[in-house]
Amino acid sequence: MIERSWKKWAYFYIPLTLFVVVTLFPFYWMLVTTVRPDGELYRPWNHPLYSPFWTSNPTLDHVKNLVQETLFNRWMWNTMFIALLATLISLVCGVFAGYALARLKFRYAGLLGTAIFVTYLVPQTLLFIPLAEIIRDYRIGDTPWALILTYPTFLIPFCTWLLMGYFKTIPKELEECARIDGATRFGAMTRIIFPIAVPGILSAGIFAFTLSWNEFIYALVFLSSPERKTVPVGVVSEMIRGDIYFWGQLMAGALLGSIPVALVYSFFVEYYVTGLTGSVKG
Repeated sequence: MIERSWKKWAYFYIPLTLFVVVTLFPFYWMLVTTVRPDGELYRPWNHPLYSPFWTSNPTLDHVKNLVQETLFNRWMWNTMFIALLATLISLVCGVFAGYALARLKFRYAGLLGTAIFVTYLVPQTLLFIPLAEIIRDYRIGDTPWALILTYPTFLIPFCTWLLMGYFKTIPKELEECARIDGATRFGAMTRIIFPIAVPGILSAGIFAFTLSWNEFIYALVFLSSPERKTVPVGVVSEMIRGDIYFWGQLMAGALLGSIPVALVYSFFVEYYVTGLTGSVKG
């Protein structure tokens, strides 16, 4: 009994605790830096009770300065608008492409699926140069559409590959029974397969939303006006001026910018993906 308890601590509790601490420590550090006054940030030797892991005089001045003196609210709206539209476009294309590659029998279907996944692995540093030429030719530079139409270049391959594997796990007999009862392929797809695949579609949407929310290179290259920037670009470009780092506002922007993604994960994973998966199994 003692040996079993020791093994449980050694192989489960201790590794899990280390994993949680290492994963959450950056967020804790951002929170502490956000509420730490400038005196402790830049002159810690003047505070005898100073500790790098907490502050004895928390303040919200950095959050107020970020919200009131910068365009952070505008950046949040831009990022949300771009991420939602890019995710919607990528999901629609990925759902139909994933279904076609998983269900329809045609020549080179497997090779095409592999090629789609390989395009996702192409670094963005190689793609933004030709994409910049296209954006310039269509005169959509420095507009949200420059990102809404370029983000699907890496989101659609990801969603397609993920959903293709999920559609393959759904038994073909369900669709065949619907076809025998008189349903068309499109009807069987929308009424039988898609409702069952909702957990997979939501999972692909969550990952696509996260990728588009955190994207930096395209947003840095294709957007130049301060009021059109996204959170990752706006916070870095406005809070770093030369060799001066406004650490309080930087950490406040990073912390506030991560809240929507955390809410999306917690809400959809807890109430939708987990619940729907359980109902399908039941």
